[in-house]
Amino acid sequence: MVTARMYNFVPGQTIARRNFRGPHVSWAQATIVVADDDQGLVLWLPAGADFEFRLGSDGQMLRTGTVAEFGTAPLVRRSWRESSVLMWHPPGAAHSVWWFFRDRRFSHWYVNLESPYSRAPGAIANIDHHLDIVVRPDRTWEWKDEDDLIEAIGWPGYWTGEEADKIRAEGRRVVARLAAGTFPFDGTWCDFEPDPNWPVPRLPPAR
Repeated sequence: MVTARMYNFVPGQTIARRNFRGPHVSWAQATIVVADDDQGLVLWLPAGADFEFRLGSDGQMLRTGTVAEFGTAPLVRRSWRESSVLMWHPPGAAHSVWWFFRDRRFSHWYVNLESPYSRAPGAIANIDHHLDIVVRPDRTWEWKDEDDLIEAIGWPGYWTGEEADKIRAEGRRVVARLAAGTFPFDGTWCDFEPDPNWPVPRLPPAR
């Protein structure tokens, strides 16, 4: 994967946001670039955008499985539903922060703990770390999917116990900013409005 800023994106450009498990795409979102500068990469994921994910044997999205399972489960394409999301990816950080909007009104923040993203033509890629943080508008918060983080310790393609501790420590650093009420939890972008001329983004045809 390319890690340097070899590929710069421009506002209004459609790019794929891909999550990997081993060499396999586990899920992908079609997004529109809002900004790409020294402050980070900002993406817009509107309701109705293309969304791909691995379909588990239970008919639901495959979340926690072996690398082999992600390689054999079918990759299906659906639409992102119910909420639209503004995503901020700080440079080099092991997390992104999401602003959720329902009916054009800010609903809540979501901190997605993940590897620092890499760039490719028309796409970024990362590895999801399972553990997340849900933040309400009053800045009260809670961990999400702690069991998934613990369950995957030692699995090939996931993380060791020491790496799991580092994932949680990354979350605690974000919580410290949350407690202080500083950016990105200071009200910035809670009134975000997308460009009305932006199309609903689509993923490239499956290969």
